[in-house]
Amino acid sequence: MSKSEKEHRQDIVEVGRLMWQRGWVASNDGNISIRLCDSRILCTPTGVCKGMMQPDDLIICDSDGVKLEGERACTTEIAMHTTIYALRPDVRAVVHAHPATATGFAAAGKALNLALLPEVVIGLGSIPLARYGLPGTPALTDGMLPLIPSHDAILMANHGAVAYGEDLNKAFFRMDTVEHVARITLVAEMLGGPKPLPRQEVAKLFDSRTRYGVTSRSRMASGSPVVAEDLISRAPAAKEPPRRDPFRAGSSGDERYDLSREELLGLIEEALRARRLVSH
Repeated sequence: MSKSEKEHRQDIVEVGRLMWQRGWVASNDGNISIRLCDSRILCTPTGVCKGMMQPDDLIICDSDGVKLEGERACTTEIAMHTTIYALRPDVRAVVHAHPATATGFAAAGKALNLALLPEVVIGLGSIPLARYGLPGTPALTDGMLPLIPSHDAILMANHGAVAYGEDLNKAFFRMDTVEHVARITLVAEMLGGPKPLPRQEVAKLFDSRTRYGVTSRSRMASGSPVVAEDLISRAPAAKEPPRRDPFRAGSSGDERYDLSREELLGLIEEALRARRLVSH
């Protein structure tokens, strides 16, 4: 049974409050939208805290992002939503936020594309990183264009993350997964480095989607997600140990002392002074 516009408004308000409570957004950050039909998009306006919104604060835009109804101004990032809807007919809701850990990866220029957790591989495949684009301009979506058709969540360099799905709950849960895997990846990095699953096991996880009733546009491809074999092939060749030079300082021939010119002159002067004292 399809929901009414009133119910969709309430859903956006509730999801906005959850995003704010979880610390995914600060101040007036982030935006949320639901595609009501091909020509009407219900979305959050600009300049409103997502934790304090009311249903009447929301506005309606057309498929080009032009405001049709509402008292408030349209978000400057509406093009991100309309672009996703245009490229993904299956998508009915979009959530954009700045969850701290995931955004930290985006700011460091790192995708969340390692095959670490079975649930993430099954649900999202991998979470790529789109290159930076100035918010509020076409450049914001330029780097996302090749990623939107085959991924359901994307990191945006030096910006945040966006997730989308068949309904608002699915979009919200995908954003939740993005932040969750970012935290786990960060902990794994701190504990010596993440250990991705091998290619064979990842292939099994992709094949299991039907069994779990998971639908996703993402497919297993080279480097997406990154599997254990990928890291092995990328590992630098072992360096040969440095050769011992018997002419360097040190009785064993394997020690070296780096001195500045002033330090060397000081040592020579001190040695000469000591020699003069002995000779006298």
